Amino acid sequence: MKNNVLKVLKKIKECRKLKGLSNENMAYELEISTSTYNKIERGEVSLTLERFYKISEILDVTVSELLELNFDNQFNQIIRDNSSGQLFKNQQIENYYQENKDVYEKLLKSKDEQIEFLKKIIEKNNFL
Repeated sequence: MKNNVLKVLKKIKECRKLKGLSNENMAYELEISTSTYNKIERGEVSLTLERFYKISEILDVTVSELLELNFDNQFNQIIRDNSSGQLFKNQQIENYYQENKDVYEKLLKSKDEQIEFLKKIIEKNNFL
C-alpha cells in the first residue's frame, strides 16, 4: 500500500516538474505552506482526496493519469483473451441488471411500506 502511495507522489512530482512548477507554486495554489507541500511530496503527511483532486487540476492531468491507471490496456487485454469481447459485454450487462434489480427491489419495498402506513392512517381516521 505504502509503495503505491509513493508511486503516486513520484508521479505528482514528475508532472509538476514537467509543467515547470515549483513547490512554492503548488503550495500557493493549494493554499498551504511550502513546508506542508514538501511533506506531501515526500509522503510525510497524508494527502487528502480533496487536495489530490486539486493537484490534478493544477497539473492539468487526470486523476487516472496520476494513479497510472490505463483502462485501455485492461480492456484490450480482455478483448485479446476473448477475441469478440463478448465476455466483457456480458459482464457489463449482468452488472447493470443486478444494480437495477437491487434499486427496483428497494423501491418496491418502500412502496409497500408506504401503502401499509397509509392504510393505518385511513383505519385510524375511520374510527374517529
